[in-house]
Amino acid sequence: MQHRIIVLGAGYAGASAAGRLARKLSPEDVTITLVNAEPDFVERVRMHELAAGKDLKPRPLVDILAGTGVELRLAKVTAVDADRKTVAVIDADGGAELAYDTLVYALGSGWNDLGVPGTAEHACQIASRPGALEARERLARMDAGQPVVIVGGGLTGIEAVTEIAEARPDLDVAIAVRGGFGDWLTPKAQERLREVADKLGITVHEHAAVTAVHADAVETETGTIPAAVAVWTTGFAVHPIAGATTMEVTDRGQIVVDRDMRSVSHPDVYAVGDSGYAMSDVGKPLRMSCASGIPMAWIAADAIAAELTGGKRGKVPLAYAQQCISLGRKEGLIQFVTAADQAKAGFLRGRTAAIYKELICKGAAWSVANPTLGIPVRRKHVQNAEARTEAGSAVRALA
Repeated sequence: MQHRIIVLGAGYAGASAAGRLARKLSPEDVTITLVNAEPDFVERVRMHELAAGKDLKPRPLVDILAGTGVELRLAKVTAVDADRKTVAVIDADGGAELAYDTLVYALGSGWNDLGVPGTAEHACQIASRPGALEARERLARMDAGQPVVIVGGGLTGIEAVTEIAEARPDLDVAIAVRGGFGDWLTPKAQERLREVADKLGITVHEHAAVTAVHADAVETETGTIPAAVAVWTTGFAVHPIAGATTMEVTDRGQIVVDRDMRSVSHPDVYAVGDSGYAMSDVGKPLRMSCASGIPMAWIAADAIAAELTGGKRGKVPLAYAQQCISLGRKEGLIQFVTAADQAKAGFLRGRTAAIYKELICKGAAWSVANPTLGIPVRRKHVQNAEARTEAGSAVRALA
């Protein structure tokens, strides 16, 4: 009987894990099913570009998975029973239940309104393609001189406000930031960020945590800012399904995993991307990001393949090197960081940084379609159950 592997979610982490597994395991011995609600791979790191009016290259999952042997199941996941080892889905034909032997949970995250009054009713979000398309439509309807406010001063907020300001110089663009503008960057990088914001005509409201969103304004702790459109970029909330299972999760609903990305409570489940709570090589929790999700996917796929075949696994590093920020299409900022994600003195700026960031984005998409990074395909056979148990115990003992 074939070993059934189900991967939930086809974002950066899920699609990378499915493809890497397919290139490591013999299709005679395993079936790999990738479950996703949308037919396309969505470049989430480009949603601010989509919202600002740029058309993105379509990336159908059937093309990405062609020749891999991975079965694509277009369906919405509604529940996971980690004890019975089943997944409930709804597709065009109705509801169904899928049984698995190994589950890779990669349902990711969405936007988080943080319970701020009026946010769900009045704000746009760009954490998903539907959200970015809604923001795009609302921005396109805006007349010259109307105010748009981006809420949140993290990477997504900075990229969104600069992208929109560059694409729509006729609008009154502002950003509301809880703390200082780019205050995690080095002083010189912060100075450059302010220079770009000034050049683009962006009004920066610092130390202005938003307390309510209205149809025509956002309220902050320091005053009211006019906003015909508010774009919310503050924080992410993980998909709620894991929190409804018997798996061990954090207060945020992330599945607690070990260095192999294996659930500490349910060893048949691996969690990657925003869905998993993992520690970096320096003992710090990984942040929700593409930079974390793809290495987590590689680690999980390698661990699963090693468990099933009795083979060895490489050690993919879990450490940061940089934070890449696009500032419109012509400017960028690359802040080099320590392994613990703390800013270092060095950074890149200007057109060079913009090209660097674009290469990073293209590289991330390429890695999804090429999950073994060009390494020749070596599909190994699965060992029998008894041998797998012994090999798995030995691998875990050495981890």
